[in-house]
Amino acid sequence: MAKSYVRLTQPLVRDGDRRTGTLRPATWDEALDRAATGFQAAIDAHGPTTFGLFSCSKATNELNFMTQKFARVVIGSNNVDSCNRT
Repeated sequence: MAKSYVRLTQPLVRDGDRRTGTLRPATWDEALDRAATGFQAAIDAHGPTTFGLFSCSKATNELNFMTQKFARVVIGSNNVDSCNRT
């Protein structure tokens, strides 16, 4: 039996409680603003080392570079790892 996949065509944001709130369609600007606000709240509450990013050897060098650059410059964390080192 074939699985049926439905792909998202726009971002969704949750209104209300994070566990019981409902998802609704949003603009990309709103969704990205909420993500940035969530990152900043976590950094403010626990410091930048609360974040860690993991990348994959099957990703391009450019994507791996951007992953570590985002973690170090934007978030302020050196917690970056990859299966490339094995």
